[in-house]
Amino acid sequence: MNTFNLALRREMRVAFSRRAQPVWFRVIKWTCLLVGVAWFHDQRWFWWTLASLAVTGTALHFFYRWKTETWKRAWGGWNDLAAGRD
Repeated sequence: MNTFNLALRREMRVAFSRRAQPVWFRVIKWTCLLVGVAWFHDQRWFWWTLASLAVTGTALHFFYRWKTETWKRAWGGWNDLAAGRD
């Protein structure tokens, strides 16, 4: 397998790890996201807000990758080291 496939596989294991975020947190997160979309989808600034959230989420993801040395050490609440192993 090439390096890109290995990195993508690792990212998917981390993203779908049950220890990365508790189930209650995921439920609240997705509920807030869906309610926000339902309430504000017709606002003029809606797409700017979604784009800002996507950029912020991506930046936070890469920050965590940097601090955890590509998911190889625990940091800032993330401690599922098994998901980050190749």
